[in-house]
Amino acid sequence: MKELVEQIARALVDRPESVRVTEVRGEKTTLLELRVAPEDLGKVIGKQGKTARAIRTLLTAAGMKVHKRLELEILE
Repeated sequence: MKELVEQIARALVDRPESVRVTEVRGEKTTLLELRVAPEDLGKVIGKQGKTARAIRTLLTAAGMKVHKRLELEILE
């Protein structure tokens, strides 16, 4: 799932080399932390958070397929 988030984020930003995804595994939930360059933050979040919500929806659907709960956190 980490690769999925990286691929989506790299397609959205102007500086794809600055995209970093960290996976933090918990007991029931896996947290994916997405870091991008400060000037690309708005592109990943989108207007009114629509892009971020769409990425989270894709993660939820992919997680259901593999029976895992995934959460996305976008960090500055």
